[in-house]
Amino acid sequence: MSDEQPDYMQWMGRREVCDDELALAPALAAAATLDDTATQFAAGTPLPPLWQWFYFLPRAPQAELDVDGHVRRGGFMPPIPYPRRMFAGGRMQFHRPLLIGRPARRVAEIRQISEKSGRTGTLAFVSLVHRFYQDEVLCIEEEQDIVYRQPGPPVAPPTPAEDWPPLPAGAWARVVTPDPRLLFRFSALTFNAHRIHYDRPYAREEEGYPGLVVHGPLTAVLLMEVVRRQAGLPVRRFSFRGLAPLFDLAPFRLVCTRSDEQRLALVAQAADGSAAMSAEAELAP
Repeated sequence: MSDEQPDYMQWMGRREVCDDELALAPALAAAATLDDTATQFAAGTPLPPLWQWFYFLPRAPQAELDVDGHVRRGGFMPPIPYPRRMFAGGRMQFHRPLLIGRPARRVAEIRQISEKSGRTGTLAFVSLVHRFYQDEVLCIEEEQDIVYRQPGPPVAPPTPAEDWPPLPAGAWARVVTPDPRLLFRFSALTFNAHRIHYDRPYAREEEGYPGLVVHGPLTAVLLMEVVRRQAGLPVRRFSFRGLAPLFDLAPFRLVCTRSDEQRLALVAQAADGSAAMSAEAELAP
């Protein structure tokens, strides 16, 4: 890190433990938000992959929120001053599903903190490891990449293309039209008060975005939902990487292509056809 912030290293290896009963209600609310009217959820039902994000939620009091809606840094997360925060990517391995209605535990650990200079200014990277346990058995291992960056020039609004790029042979695709209702519900599901997802004046005037920002985790969940509904096999590994933000100003397209018998390549395409998020899923044999 820079000489100005030597104390960041004090956060290396810091751990946080969170317990959750995995109640049925959040799963039902997630299903409604994602338009899943087919899956029957009850106590004992396996939680779909990535739906662990609807549990183990932050519990900071209102007085501890910063102006952007995030919890003030300096507790579990290091006090990095750069205002723009993004969930830039992640990798996870699913050993066994978490079951609804049974106690579970998440153990989070800060693995690495680093700083780099990019074309938009200085970037700070925080790498987290989350391990999810149920009945003292490891169910999910998840790595998260959180990126903080300095303020930059306003982000240009998307320019929709006349048509989507042709689909690869055998690909599955779904077009999503994001709107404030979807973004608000997802913010509520994840107890995420970051104002760029629901406060249009703040998103535009304070952080320089042309519209409301689609949550990176929402895009990842929607990609996983394509896999869950089409592949017909459990997911063993999943990774994703955010490439560019999506906004509520235009539709985006989810594309899933089979790489081989066990691997699926996924991409979320912005309105101009460019890749906003790439992902890969590995199915159980």
